[in-house]
Amino acid sequence: MADLKLTDVAKAYGNVKVLEHINLDVTKGELIVFVGPSGCGKSTLLRMIAGLEKITAGTLEIDGQVVNDVPPSQRGIAMVFQSYALYPHMTVRDNMAFSLKIAKKSKDEINERVENAARILQLDPYLDRLPKALSGGQRQRVAIGRAIVRDPKVYLFDEPLSNLDAALRVATRIEIAQLKEQMPDSTMVYVTHDQIEAMTLADRIVVLAGGGISQVGSPLELYEKPENEFVAQFIGSPAMNLLSGKIVETGERTVIRMDGGGTAVSHYPSTESDKGAEVKVGVRPEDFAVAEGADYLFEGKVDIVEALGEVTLLYFKTPDTSMEDMEKGDAAVIAKLQGVHQNLRGREVRLSADPARVHLFRNGRSLLYR
Repeated sequence: MADLKLTDVAKAYGNVKVLEHINLDVTKGELIVFVGPSGCGKSTLLRMIAGLEKITAGTLEIDGQVVNDVPPSQRGIAMVFQSYALYPHMTVRDNMAFSLKIAKKSKDEINERVENAARILQLDPYLDRLPKALSGGQRQRVAIGRAIVRDPKVYLFDEPLSNLDAALRVATRIEIAQLKEQMPDSTMVYVTHDQIEAMTLADRIVVLAGGGISQVGSPLELYEKPENEFVAQFIGSPAMNLLSGKIVETGERTVIRMDGGGTAVSHYPSTESDKGAEVKVGVRPEDFAVAEGADYLFEGKVDIVEALGEVTLLYFKTPDTSMEDMEKGDAAVIAKLQGVHQNLRGREVRLSADPARVHLFRNGRSLLYR
């Protein structure tokens, strides 16, 4: 397996810049996941690594070798696409063996590699079936097996689960996680728009936005310590609430007077120069609790209650939030409480949050990363 290094990589189509200043080191054996909104360039970046898109500027290295001008077939990569792209007239065995036959590998080597991949992916019973006799999840496993038999330096996955239904996505996601456990030295780069896939599969997540990298870190680092407002709201579902306020006390413990009344306390440190500054107070829905006593961070009327059994989602509408915003899911504040709380609909509710879970952002950046 191989290291992967991107240095100041950029991509442009004419005068349209898609990606720029992409700097990333992927170490041998890592599973890196690219996430970001539609159009952020995550699939384009993956295709540049594969050699299917030309790099406009910068360098791409695989195992220390610059491969900008190396053809895809000679880069030592294998790619699993969103569509299965299986040959319908070939059996599972022949689909998996096809690239090896093209490479003129011996029959014994082909059989050994195919059977080894089939064993890893639990495809042994299906080797003599045609793709039409397989489920969607099984077909995607065949596509992954076709990549495994090539024994590449780097595996590339381009949204491999997006064509599966919800149940199959969960099952196949678990299978990919198990595959990584069985192949711990494999270097993998995985593109998805699904947060759950990213959070459960990745060693590190690369969040792409605005043509560049917004933050790189482990799933928990991005969840617990987002560097900016974009990552704070992109990672986590429902998204982090961002409320406006002004710093009134500074130091190791920062106190914020909220615009809508109430007070927030955060363990994020601040300096004397921050006093009076306008900030965004970030609280994840699951970190809210119904306030006990007079101290509270947010107060509002509960407009919608979603009782899910284990948890209840409370949607609050403020004077600046229209019903159209609510219908689009753009509620001003969402709280996620344990248990059932259907009796709170239509009531004025005050919410509080543990200071250790209150995030602070100034000019879009976290106060932790100044």
